[in-house]
Amino acid sequence: MGQSRPESVQVVKQRRDSALNALVQGVPYIQFLGVTFDRRGDELTGVLPFDEKLIGNPSLPAIHGGVTAAFLEITSIITLSWSFLWNDIESGEIDVHKMSSDTLPRLPKTIDFSVDYLRPGLPRDAYARAIVNRLGRRYASVHVEAWQDRRNKLFAQAVCHFVMPHFSM
Repeated sequence: MGQSRPESVQVVKQRRDSALNALVQGVPYIQFLGVTFDRRGDELTGVLPFDEKLIGNPSLPAIHGGVTAAFLEITSIITLSWSFLWNDIESGEIDVHKMSSDTLPRLPKTIDFSVDYLRPGLPRDAYARAIVNRLGRRYASVHVEAWQDRRNKLFAQAVCHFVMPHFSM
């Protein structure tokens, strides 16, 4: 007879932002590097704001290769977790107000990670997006790309494989 009224845009946005914030805040290394995520619907873009501590070779200067790899892996793991949890977040099965570092679902574990360093990362902000190629109950495959000034001029990319944890909240 009567349909329930859809949630307001603000409620949906707050629920999504709270869930993403809980995922990101649960990993201290993400805070150390200063990585944040820009969310548009279900799509995430990792943002690595430039900081002098990220420079590995001051004579170029260039972002350290380990920082680049960590940024790619962080973006992959958070995007993969976000994809896996999306339906539960949207349906309200996960109470995002109770999500914290203590109640956070376990994150996927890296099986292998292959990085292509295409050019030096310049001393400026970097961005990355991951595409989940396969998401199964036990295994996932992700491709991630990083750029700085122009989206079509990548400075690094990676292919990652993960063991999926059993998610339960």
